[in-house]
Amino acid sequence: MTSEETRCMIERIGRLKKEKRAAVLCHNYQRPEIYEVADFTGDSLGLCQKAQNVDCDIILFSGVYFMAESAAILNPGKKVIVPAMDAGCSLSDMITVEALLEKKKEHPDAAVVCYINSTADVKAESDICCTSSNAVEVVKSMKEKKILMVPDKNLAAFVAKQVPEKEIIAWDGFCPIHERITASYLRDALKNRPDTKIIAHPECTDDVRDMADYVVSTTKMVEVARNDSAKDFMVITECGMVNRMKGELPDKNFYTVCSVCFDMKKNTLEGIERSLITGQHEVVVPRQVRERAYKTFDRMFKVSATVGITPQLMEMT
Repeated sequence: MTSEETRCMIERIGRLKKEKRAAVLCHNYQRPEIYEVADFTGDSLGLCQKAQNVDCDIILFSGVYFMAESAAILNPGKKVIVPAMDAGCSLSDMITVEALLEKKKEHPDAAVVCYINSTADVKAESDICCTSSNAVEVVKSMKEKKILMVPDKNLAAFVAKQVPEKEIIAWDGFCPIHERITASYLRDALKNRPDTKIIAHPECTDDVRDMADYVVSTTKMVEVARNDSAKDFMVITECGMVNRMKGELPDKNFYTVCSVCFDMKKNTLEGIERSLITGQHEVVVPRQVRERAYKTFDRMFKVSATVGITPQLMEMT
């Protein structure tokens, strides 16, 4: 599309949102033009919290499927739609309910802490949900000494280092987008940038996290870059994140070792417009699953409130 066609589509989507009483929630990894039509842009925790109270009849979630499921769990009275029904998550696909139930039998005394990057069915079989923003605090809050963390082994390793008093049993799952970024790849990228600070996501591998100046969630990435006096930052996560950071901090320089989540990029302005017109594709979580999964969110929100985790969202008006 030309820039004029894009501008016209953004205007049409704005009118459709008002007509349908719809809100667009947008994950940080989305295409930058989608930021222009989003009511809120942020990480999983921030968007979940916003989804719980957003004033609308329809929530259009521009992200991947498990995120839209989360919005549906938290908003049983609202219609939740997605622009691309096939925008999935390789990490969430690495665990099934059946496999989790078998693992729980092996560790009957362990609490199950479920990363938000998982299906509603898996959340329903867990004790509490977590995000990369609050995983450490969530694990610390559990009375059990043994914790089964699913499905990301890298997030589990990150938590285990900070909560040594707990026995962390890690599921053998990972995010391919973060797993493919290696320490040697990162060192090569930094050869001519000696003063560049490294900001990495907790889903990265141990050796990459060990090289980082900061290991934080996507929303926290904006915060630490804003507060650090450095001008140059290497951002180690899905490469679309630098678009948000450049937009919010134009006086600083952001680089990335490009690792694209093609599922995230399946969402487009055309898809968003089509979904708002047709009401497709609706995300429905069965009541029995929703009610059990809701409890894991509720417990997580209470932990976040207790320790004061309130991630900022970029609000578009």
